[in-house]
Amino acid sequence: MQLDIDFVRAQFPAFSQPHLQGQAFFENAGGSYPCRQVIERLTRFYRERKVQPYAPYAVSQLAGAEMDEARARMARMLNVETEEVSFGPSTTQNTYVLAQAFAAYCKPGDAIIVTNQDHEANSGPWRRLAERGVEVREWKLDPETGHLPIEGLKALLDERVKLVCFPHCSNIVAEINPVAEIAALAHAAGAFVCVDGVSYAPHGFPDVAALGADIYLFSAYKTYGPHQGVMAIRRALGEALPNQGHYFNAGSLTKRFTPAGPDHAQVAACAGMADYVDALCARHGGGEQPARVAHDLMRAHETALLQPLLDYLANKNSVRLLGPKRAKDRAPTVAMALSEPGEHVAAKLAPMGIMAGGGNFYGVRCLEALGIDPDHGVLRVSFVHYTAREEVEKLIQALDEVL
Repeated sequence: MQLDIDFVRAQFPAFSQPHLQGQAFFENAGGSYPCRQVIERLTRFYRERKVQPYAPYAVSQLAGAEMDEARARMARMLNVETEEVSFGPSTTQNTYVLAQAFAAYCKPGDAIIVTNQDHEANSGPWRRLAERGVEVREWKLDPETGHLPIEGLKALLDERVKLVCFPHCSNIVAEINPVAEIAALAHAAGAFVCVDGVSYAPHGFPDVAALGADIYLFSAYKTYGPHQGVMAIRRALGEALPNQGHYFNAGSLTKRFTPAGPDHAQVAACAGMADYVDALCARHGGGEQPARVAHDLMRAHETALLQPLLDYLANKNSVRLLGPKRAKDRAPTVAMALSEPGEHVAAKLAPMGIMAGGGNFYGVRCLEALGIDPDHGVLRVSFVHYTAREEVEKLIQALDEVL
């Protein structure tokens, strides 16, 4: 079924703003436009519900009910228990808190595995556990392709490994890693898996249970929502790890990894993402699992738009295209190593109506492993399902002028 792009774009107020007319947004990996359902819920909460939630008076009950609704609906989309969903100020912060919990959970001599394909948020906090006596093992990417070879992981796994941390897809390489296969290997060795889904979730909310992930993290502001970090953590692991919240909240799985109080309005507004997914599913014939329907619609649309861009770049001698050349193998986040610094090329594209980015995108270790100077950086263009075919054509035309 073909995505109704006109319906999709009508759900995003940004596309009707005068100052954005003629501008094609290709820095979605840094943050997406919010959908109107999220904006409406956030506005309503601040206008009508902005009190301490869960008190006995009516408006407070409404505030708490909206927060509970958001958690329950996010859990259904991710196919986990309601109590297995936690909110935090960002994915970076959520990962840092998790690392503190594992620091207390692991014993000296225990090991964890990280990759050099990651954004620093899912690498740095874990690597610091070496200061606490935990052995940190690096699963290295292929320096030519950026691919994470499964054989490399197998060589690192043994009974001492307690956790394997890796991205669903890299914000630089963009190859979609085989999460279910990796999780099965880790579990067979007695390890848990922590998956950074920040660069994948904007292209369709994942079925966390089907993936076999023990922890799955992503950022709502990249999935058309408010600025919140969303974490799904399986109950058994969440209850086994040391509590990181107030001691008297240790019995609540949703509070064990949120040391600070939640942003009530932004948590409540996360239900707007589920509203949007439901509307998208209904527009395209409905289904019992709206998140799965939306996921497949998004991926099919993105893949069709991405392949012509990849084909164009693969034939440019002046471009080193990072990651797979087949659209079905990757997310539509496309990093290019050029002779000119990425930021300089992004600046040239801006007057042409192309909003893109240049730099290292916090993937310093990834770029270094690929033999690219992080200070020189890459040009990165990234899009999502609300991107129109005409915008990709405009991007290719603009790239043809500046490359």
